[in-house]
Amino acid sequence: MTALVTGAARGIGRGCAIALARRGARVVINDLPEQHFLAEETAAACRDAGGNALVHLADVSDFAEVDGMFQVANDRCGGVNILVNNAFRTVRKAFLDLEPSDLQATWDVSLMAPFYCSRQAARGMVARGTGGKIVMISSILAAIPFPNSLPYNTAKAGLEQMAFTMAAELAAHRINVNVVQPGWTDTPGERSFASEAELMQEGAKLPWGRLGSIEDLGEAVAFLCSPAADYITGTMLRVD
Repeated sequence: MTALVTGAARGIGRGCAIALARRGARVVINDLPEQHFLAEETAAACRDAGGNALVHLADVSDFAEVDGMFQVANDRCGGVNILVNNAFRTVRKAFLDLEPSDLQATWDVSLMAPFYCSRQAARGMVARGTGGKIVMISSILAAIPFPNSLPYNTAKAGLEQMAFTMAAELAAHRINVNVVQPGWTDTPGERSFASEAELMQEGAKLPWGRLGSIEDLGEAVAFLCSPAADYITGTMLRVD
């Protein structure tokens, strides 16, 4: 079983990679070249968890690089059985200050890359006749109009409709396509926008009294990628 996780060097992607490795998956760790050292750390953690791992650095918004990544996965691992679309980009600006380039840069990584990665993965799954699992990492901001986050909010809303439509089309091939919608999760990305004190304060307001963890998200994704979830497709699982 080979799982490809995009944006897996840190944050939720790291949590997903380790959780899948713990269940015996061979994990392809994808991230940008500048995340090389963190990606290698995630790969080591996957091996410590009992799985195998290899690092493939690529910009998922560059389709030629995505093609190369899937070729490596095919050559070295026999193809991708599980795809977790986790890589994202966000721009925080007021609507009146946004430029078209802000939306394009966000959507290239957060919407177009999942489309292209999913298409490549699904084509391989169909050709092999083995079925497979595709999980989209969305956000509660797909449903909540959080101010100053229009590019990201709209990308995640579109990502969910994309997943549900894919699920309807790919069910005949026994390819499950589902969405995980994280709430406020303690990640390096969140820490770039909020202080430790702010994160603690906001986490205390949540029903569980804390922010979500990358382990929480990883376990949810691993469940949807397991045989236990074979009869679940076109579903959104909110982890909040």
